[in-house]
Amino acid sequence: MAKQYKVTMSSGFARPATLLVRVACIFTSKIYLEYKGKSVDLKNSPESIMDVMSLGIENGSEFSLTAEGVDQLQALETIENCLVKKKIIK
Repeated sequence: MAKQYKVTMSSGFARPATLLVRVACIFTSKIYLEYKGKSVDLKNSPESIMDVMSLGIENGSEFSLTAEGVDQLQALETIENCLVKKKIIK
């Protein structure tokens, strides 16, 4: 299951990267972030945070999250809710 998002924040992506990895690790599903043809495993912590930051995601950019596993829907919904709450996406 995959979902597309658009970044609406104007500051850097360090805090969102940390949030994404922290929340992804709660779930058993495999969760990947894809940006400009590159894919990052969000559950390969702590390297995942640096991997996400190295993508150079900027305000107005679009990225997708893919989850595969028994709790994939719950994982994507939880991550999306966290990103909306922190005003990273709309």
